[in-house]
Amino acid sequence: MKILPVKTKSKHYNIYIGYNVISQLNKIINKEKIKFKKALLVVDRKIPKYFIKRIKSKINSEKKLIYFFNASERNKNILNVNLILEFLLKNNFTRNDVIICLGGGIVGDISGFAASIYKRGLKFINIPSTLLSQVDSSIGGKTGVNSRLGKNLIGSFYQPDIVISDTMLLNSLPKREIICGYAEILKHSLIKSKKFFLFLDKNLKKILKLEKKIIEKAILESCKIKKQIVEKDEREKNIRKSLNLGHTFGHAYEATLNYSKKLNHGEAVLYGIYSSINLSKRLKTISNKDYQLISSHLAKLHFDDLNKFFNKKDLNKILSFMVTDKKNTSKKINFITLKKIGVVNINNQLNTDYVKKFINLFLLN
Repeated sequence: MKILPVKTKSKHYNIYIGYNVISQLNKIINKEKIKFKKALLVVDRKIPKYFIKRIKSKINSEKKLIYFFNASERNKNILNVNLILEFLLKNNFTRNDVIICLGGGIVGDISGFAASIYKRGLKFINIPSTLLSQVDSSIGGKTGVNSRLGKNLIGSFYQPDIVISDTMLLNSLPKREIICGYAEILKHSLIKSKKFFLFLDKNLKKILKLEKKIIEKAILESCKIKKQIVEKDEREKNIRKSLNLGHTFGHAYEATLNYSKKLNHGEAVLYGIYSSINLSKRLKTISNKDYQLISSHLAKLHFDDLNKFFNKKDLNKILSFMVTDKKNTSKKINFITLKKIGVVNINNQLNTDYVKKFINLFLLN
């Protein structure tokens, strides 16, 4: 088991990473001195029952309640947050009690947001169950929900009290979910470490097969990169924006498809990375050598062709979601691009006409 400390201005907490870490859940909670009388487990309905039963048995509290959530981008909305809040109120939860998330990034976002606004702050323990949530959404304190006008436009920064990343939970995931998580691991390497990228390129098959030592190293190194960035810029004023590589494109692709099962978040991020490196090439900020390295890596994953989802008639819709992206601070659209593997440019303010022409010529041809 590895322990990764995260030290932000608002809170210090630990991430526990390893196989079968949940067997020590009560011991970890006691070690971290997190005390509560009531616990609400917000649980993704897809989590196997034996995991839920096991985790519930490891929580020592006077009252343990379970709230099942159908995790999907369409259900990640303010109405479902309100249902959780009403459940907490009906059961008289106090600010000294806890919400425990057991699920992927969607469940983490919605339960973390509920914890942040219930009586102005409830204790929050995150047990991410997907590779995507273990390497990305469980770190850094971003919580929130979608609006009909775009993704993650309503939310808060709220750090958890602890994060328990048990790699054993990944064994129940389909390959599609593993690839989704890998998208964020790849992104972290591209923005911060060529050495890590080369490790990923060499060990891609082993990572996707969840080989124990390799997957744990990939998760740990990925978390280290995000933690370093979040510690320096908790509220996304500067360098934390680099974590959005691929996301301006990716969020727009998800929203254009109305958050359907055709394209989930991790897949959209991979297509977003593909779009971003092509934009970097168009802007002449990246060398051809690095461009080819990333392109060949994405080709191994089969994420190098958007035409299977979109055509030219979708162009204006894609663009409209980019315009409302929360990272924009003017009428122009902000993109994260690469200078080289491990180095990003976080301020590419491009006008809509340029972006429209780029998507039309380079992505939907």
